[in-house]
Amino acid sequence: MSKKVIIVGGVAGGASAATRLRRLDERAEIIIIERDEYISYANCGLPYYIGGTIQERSKLLVQTPEMMKKRSRIDVRVNSEAVKINTLDRIVTIQQNGQETYEENYDFLILSPGAKPIRPSLEGIDHPRILSLRNIPDTDRLKSMVDLDTVKTVTVIGGGFIGVEMAEVLTERGLKVTLVEAAPHILAPFDDDVVPIAEKEMQDHGIRLLLGDPVAKFGSADDNTVEITLKSGYTHQADLVVLAIGVAPDTAFLQDSGIKLGPKGHILVNEHLQTNCDGVYAVGDAIEISDWVTRIQTAVPLAGPANKQGRIAADHIAGLPSRYAGAQGTSILKIFGLTAASTGSNERTLRRLGIPYHAALVHPGSHAGYYPGAEPLTLKLIYDDQGKVLGAQGFGYDGVDKRIDVLATVIRLKGTIHDLTELELAYAPPYSSAKDPVNMAGFVAQNDLNGMSPLIHLTDIHDRDPESTMLLDVRSPQEYATGHISEAVNIPLDELRERIQELDSSKKLLVYCQVGFRGYTAVRILRQQGFDVANLTGGYKYYKAASFTPDKYV
Repeated sequence: MSKKVIIVGGVAGGASAATRLRRLDERAEIIIIERDEYISYANCGLPYYIGGTIQERSKLLVQTPEMMKKRSRIDVRVNSEAVKINTLDRIVTIQQNGQETYEENYDFLILSPGAKPIRPSLEGIDHPRILSLRNIPDTDRLKSMVDLDTVKTVTVIGGGFIGVEMAEVLTERGLKVTLVEAAPHILAPFDDDVVPIAEKEMQDHGIRLLLGDPVAKFGSADDNTVEITLKSGYTHQADLVVLAIGVAPDTAFLQDSGIKLGPKGHILVNEHLQTNCDGVYAVGDAIEISDWVTRIQTAVPLAGPANKQGRIAADHIAGLPSRYAGAQGTSILKIFGLTAASTGSNERTLRRLGIPYHAALVHPGSHAGYYPGAEPLTLKLIYDDQGKVLGAQGFGYDGVDKRIDVLATVIRLKGTIHDLTELELAYAPPYSSAKDPVNMAGFVAQNDLNGMSPLIHLTDIHDRDPESTMLLDVRSPQEYATGHISEAVNIPLDELRERIQELDSSKKLLVYCQVGFRGYTAVRILRQQGFDVANLTGGYKYYKAASFTPDKYV
């Protein structure tokens, strides 16, 4: 007997579920209900079409209803919205073109309604030049506005991935861009000590960053200019405002369905993506899932997890015992020439949950330094007392993507820092070094845990007690002269053995160099002479990068 499967939502998770189910079951009746005009489009490419990097709009359309019907015999109904779910009688009420409604029964239901942009109840929020980006129609509106000769200045509200991408592409189009973020820093998946690398890249390309200052209200004297007033009282104007302050699950239509929702409206599912109602599954941005590292319930609105979840839901309907084990939030972002990437947990999350951890930073080259074109990387590695890798973050101009993918794989396989030191990764001078940056991160973390070279961090520098600690800079006098940490004593590494009597053995020595390697060597020398000593992970480069503060009101 054939199954009748209704899928609500036809983008990442829904389209993936539909096509997978067809490949598994030729006899199933599959219906996609999509509220908008388009299905299976490339959400992540929308900013790049607005910015002009992607020239052809058609490139965004992965599948059309016609293509899906012809190849997969799937009934796709666009401009159709599921307005009510009766889970007892297994009926979906559908509104077509915002007018008449009709009902469809189902054997199985897959919910993939996605998430909608948050639009706060602020004064002036309905100004015609305040727009959001969620789908193809939003993209068309934004692009037509950006294409106007009268639009010269844009303010982006929100420093998440979409906000940063929009700020970048609009700057590259020649517009003057301001980005407003309520939190102290942009890009929440990254820790406060490394995300200034991204903030500096944005400022260096002309984007004004107003951080830690939320919007209080909007206003304007006409329809062509928006006035933005921040909580601090600072006011500025823009020809266009792009709202990118986050998303909320689009699940209001489920309120009376009996389907259990989380505190923020996300659909609750089990490892098979089943809801509490028989025959009902849910996937994508609207569901609450388990975090792979911490095992707490969370939401991860990313295309990769949504596609995998759609496949797993289809598998389970077809009788395959597939399970979704959780998401680790692996993500990557282009910021002009810089790449920023992360995977797993960050320090902020682990502190909030009370999970003990350690962190190490390294600044290796993207490939062998003697081969032309090597670019510096910054890799941050987070691990627990047993060495299990909990998270990683990376910034750089080349090679960040492959390193974060290796680290994401190690996390997924429950690997440790010791595994990182043993990984045999592809090496030739144009691509890497004999000791890959991932290996180097593992070595530094290993030396930290086994006591060979204990690490300290920025908080240890900022909160140190001068009576019981001594700061030691082991760089050259020339490096010291160009910038150093206040109160640091300079003894170059090559002179350390001869000048060791200048150090106070009654104090703990906090050592740093430029990136950490000379500091490590100094620690090894001094520990064998009986000193209590630790090395500043990431060195002065890390200290300097983390100290960057955007020029707010220039």
